[in-house]
Amino acid sequence: MLKKELRLSYLQLRNELSSEAISNYSLEIANRILDLPVWTCDYYHLFLSITENNEIDTSFILSVLQGKDKNIVLPKVLDETGLIHYLLTDNTVLRKNKWNIPEPVDGLEVSPPKIDVVFIPLLAFDKQGYRVGYGKGFYDKFLKECREDVIKIGLSLFKPVDKISDTQEHDILMDYCVTPEKIYAF
Repeated sequence: MLKKELRLSYLQLRNELSSEAISNYSLEIANRILDLPVWTCDYYHLFLSITENNEIDTSFILSVLQGKDKNIVLPKVLDETGLIHYLLTDNTVLRKNKWNIPEPVDGLEVSPPKIDVVFIPLLAFDKQGYRVGYGKGFYDKFLKECREDVIKIGLSLFKPVDKISDTQEHDILMDYCVTPEKIYAF
């Protein structure tokens, strides 16, 4: 399927999920990430959920990271072209932007090369490790700024499709994708 078709289809599927289902699936995903071989790293980049869009509730993953005393980095949409990244501290103030994304107002900036692990939002993914996001390209641009060895972990409420038919050369493969049922390694 084409990215555009997948985007529409999976937005609809996600919108049909109850808040209870999303909460249960999100907790299963958070428990499953404990089996990933990433816990010796220091800096973990995590997106905060847009609850109005029925996204995965990443607060469970945030709790895991805090419990393991990891450095947590949160994104802020800088403008239409990119993200800036801030270290989460006790003093971090979060505010929703125009897309209802909770993000830090300001703080200690962390450069992308310093980040070891990135949890990636997505709508759909395929068995090769390609993903479909909202289509604005924020994460594609951000991941190109990271080190080559950064660990890229997608988070999905759904199983993969066989193949996204219109992947492009600039699309970045994930290393893992975690669903409520299993971890996919690419």
